[in-house]
Amino acid sequence: MINVLSGTYLVTSQYVLSNNITIKGRTGSFIELESPTIPFLLTGNNILDGLTITGNAAYPVEFIQVSGANNQIIYCQIYGPNQPVDSSTWVVNRGFVTQGNATNLLVRDNIFYSLRQPAYLNPGSTGIIMNNVTFNTRGYVVDQAIFEFSGNSWGLPENAVDIALLVGTTTGVPYDPISELETNNSNATISDQR
Repeated sequence: MINVLSGTYLVTSQYVLSNNITIKGRTGSFIELESPTIPFLLTGNNILDGLTITGNAAYPVEFIQVSGANNQIIYCQIYGPNQPVDSSTWVVNRGFVTQGNATNLLVRDNIFYSLRQPAYLNPGSTGIIMNNVTFNTRGYVVDQAIFEFSGNSWGLPENAVDIALLVGTTTGVPYDPISELETNNSNATISDQR
């Protein structure tokens, strides 16, 4: 386990986490991206726990990229710097993005805000997204991925949509019926483009 102690850590290059590494943030620890680099790549069986991650500018990259199996993002606060009011013109910055081989990902008890998207879930990736709070984004984008959404809630300013299901994403479980997906996620606003 790597403990991130109190203080600000400036990041300008990528950290690749190979199997079985846990990075745990302590109270007062703060990770700030200072260049257009994806700061974390999780390659399987890794945990990011309790980190506060942001950037000194709105870079067009995700803060975390996920590949491989059994990664976890838990108890983190991930946010971008303020951008102009119309989120459709924002730089495409994201909390995390899955690669197609990312399976059994757990994203739980995080806060995502002031990002173009909290996550982009690429085709073939799978996992669970639960008990997160998300606001001031354009919503989770599900692109032919299979994720169970449960217990998530939405703050203010509202997201453009909370969850977007893109063309080609599966019908049936875990997304249908849409009314249950909405109810199980604090009356989420769903954009069903399937």
